[in-house]
Amino acid sequence: MSVPVAGLPRRLALSALAGAGRFCALGSGGTRWRGVPAGHRRGLADLQPKRVPRQGFKDSDSWLPKYRSERKSYITNPNLATTLVRILKEEAKSPDQLFLECNPGPGILTQALLESKAKSLQKKMNGKLEVVYCDFFKMDPRNFGIVKPPIMISETLFRHLGIEAVPWSKDTPLRVVGIFPSKNEKKILWKLLYDLYSSTSIFSYGRVELNMFITEKEYEKLVANPQNPHLYQALSVLWQVACNIKLLHVEPWSSFGVYRHSGGQEKVKNKNPLVQTDKQVEENMCLIQLTPLENLFTENLTSVNYDIFFHMLKQCFMKRNFRLMDHLQLLSPVNATAILKEMGKHGDMKITDLYPQDFKQLFETIEYFKESCRWLFDDCMEEMIV
Repeated sequence: MSVPVAGLPRRLALSALAGAGRFCALGSGGTRWRGVPAGHRRGLADLQPKRVPRQGFKDSDSWLPKYRSERKSYITNPNLATTLVRILKEEAKSPDQLFLECNPGPGILTQALLESKAKSLQKKMNGKLEVVYCDFFKMDPRNFGIVKPPIMISETLFRHLGIEAVPWSKDTPLRVVGIFPSKNEKKILWKLLYDLYSSTSIFSYGRVELNMFITEKEYEKLVANPQNPHLYQALSVLWQVACNIKLLHVEPWSSFGVYRHSGGQEKVKNKNPLVQTDKQVEENMCLIQLTPLENLFTENLTSVNYDIFFHMLKQCFMKRNFRLMDHLQLLSPVNATAILKEMGKHGDMKITDLYPQDFKQLFETIEYFKESCRWLFDDCMEEMIV
């Protein structure tokens, strides 16, 4: 049986596992254990399998950070890997769902996934794993010319895996498992939001579910509301409107391995070494499940006008001390009085006292009154031009 192997190009490796409760491993670099047969490597331009030389895990540094200043975290605790497999099985809505594992690193979680489905894998895929070189977190860049590895187009990847698009009303077609890179967490979260609301990239295939480890600090921002005003922001509203956010597990940093460019593993004492601050504070990693809501899109909030919704939220949180009436009056030619009456809200309330679903209602009410064709138009055009 093969697994993602060391010796792959850095960034992302993908391995497809078939069978009941199928697993696909996607990760930053590949992994191998001594004595395990080699898998197959696939490049973007050449999707024909290529044999990878037999090699032990410690004999290759391909899964290590590319740059000296870069550090990456991986699951290195076997007990944690076993716990995650159990959680994923419990959360599975169907035995035939496909899993993609991101950022396997030394492959501890990959091994646990393989062991949990070894018989199905051997029966359906002749005991071999195929590896595709790509970077999941760089999938479908919004501004790109010639696409070169590790960047990949989701259509190419999903076609290779045999994943077909399903209607938004259907169940989750794919479950992604991994760790958000701490250095670029917010940037990745925004990119995924744009893909989600526009129904593009991986979300053009349906309501893809994300099961990701995220820093506790970012998780608290995602679930913040008016009761946590110092954490509440546009990002909070957009994720809560779009997805059901479920906390699956909390794990201390000591369960993760952080590797440097030199190959050395840093000792972690429940602190996040990837976050550069003057004073390190204890922090956990949170495994969260982000499941896109079936009722996200409505007649008045669509994958066409979502960008106006984004812009409205950004403007509201830039002037977070303004009253609701103040914001509505700025949105000329909106009839503020009619909007407030329809929503059943008082104009004197602070804009940040609105909960995520209130913001969605606000936007949809404006759309319902058919007065949004011009509101914020100039600002939106200015942002697009800039």
